[in-house]
Amino acid sequence: MARIDATSNTTEMKEHIVAINRVSKTVKGGRIFKFAALVVVGDGNGTVGFGLGKAGEVPDAIRKGIEDAKKHLIKVSLKGSTIPHEVMGTFGAGRVLMKPAAPGTGVIAGGAVRAVVEAAGIKDIRTKSLRSNNPCNVVSAAMNGLMQLRTADEAAAVRGKTAKEILG
Repeated sequence: MARIDATSNTTEMKEHIVAINRVSKTVKGGRIFKFAALVVVGDGNGTVGFGLGKAGEVPDAIRKGIEDAKKHLIKVSLKGSTIPHEVMGTFGAGRVLMKPAAPGTGVIAGGAVRAVVEAAGIKDIRTKSLRSNNPCNVVSAAMNGLMQLRTADEAAAVRGKTAKEILG
């Protein structure tokens, strides 16, 4: 999927803070504490991105995370209120299995994946986070899975056929 320019639609983006981590560095005079914030942004209509911000104060880390997330937006292929097909997203040790669900099912997902899916505007989906539970890897794996999604029309266009020929 191609990246999206965030400058055109930054006003209606919703932010979800997935994780805030305190990191310490030991120096000669003692410890220095800094914060890392993992943030997901999305318009609820198929556009989603995530970013990591690091700073000495929590609000600064969140602001930096939001700025980073708006620079890394992707467009997700949707089929109504769910995803077009089952997909497995991977990143590092993180794996996320995502399956389409019938209307009315709702979002069945853990914390990190739920933030990504809700920001993207997916209303009905079943997910399972496998292997890693590190929020950064799980969010990256979920984004990787969403980037792999293609509708029947998109797949048909790549193959030079119509969607009806592919679906039979």
